[in-house]
Amino acid sequence: MGPALELRGITQVFDGTEVLRDVDWVVDAGERWVILGANGAGKTTLMRIAALTQHPSRGTVDVLGQRLGRTDVRTLRERIAFSSPALAASLAPQMTAVEVVMTAKYAALAPWWHQYTDADRARALSLLERFGCGALVDHTFPTLSAGERQRVLLARTLMNEPGVVLLDEPTAGLDVRGREELVADLAKWAGDSSHPPTVLVTHHVEEIPPGFTHALVLRAGGVLASGPMARTVNSEVLSDAFGIALRIDADNGRFSARLA
Repeated sequence: MGPALELRGITQVFDGTEVLRDVDWVVDAGERWVILGANGAGKTTLMRIAALTQHPSRGTVDVLGQRLGRTDVRTLRERIAFSSPALAASLAPQMTAVEVVMTAKYAALAPWWHQYTDADRARALSLLERFGCGALVDHTFPTLSAGERQRVLLARTLMNEPGVVLLDEPTAGLDVRGREELVADLAKWAGDSSHPPTVLVTHHVEEIPPGFTHALVLRAGGVLASGPMARTVNSEVLSDAFGIALRIDADNGRFSARLA
């Protein structure tokens, strides 16, 4: 099998401004990536391109062996698990937790556009149980806590047995307990070789789960560093990325950042 993601020469221009510039990035089977960078570095834009919800101004995008522009993106999106704050806000608010998970089968934002079977509901229920949300099945999505919503969205990512998982700032809005529980969930995820390649966007090294293998560090729309954690998540690289002298420490697979 080829790479799950292969992006070459990706440039994105908005209103004459280059948000991304000549980005090359390859995610292979079994890898768990984190994307780091300051606000405005281009992290979310890159994720949207990888999720096939946005076309780049220049460059080629290959996802699961298929090239953007030469394939039916509606079908290919069903093999991409993409979770982001924007996606959560776009879901029909009257959906229950089980409907949120089921609609991932067709990459849909509401349940009334497609028909679902008893088997689809059974799978969704099983996934909710797996992520500790079995008691929330019939609760409407907006009534859930921030942590519960993130767990439901994680369950949603596995509905279709996806080929790649893209998580854009899944810890946004969580308190310390919710963040730590989600990091623990993602650490278990990373340690399961049956799970597909995974990409996580975050601003904070403290939110990198143990078991993640690689990092892509962006600065002002370009690639500052890319590769294994030891080479990318360190004081020198991240001080450069954030424009401030940082000391990055690691302890049992968890990172922390402080002023140097």
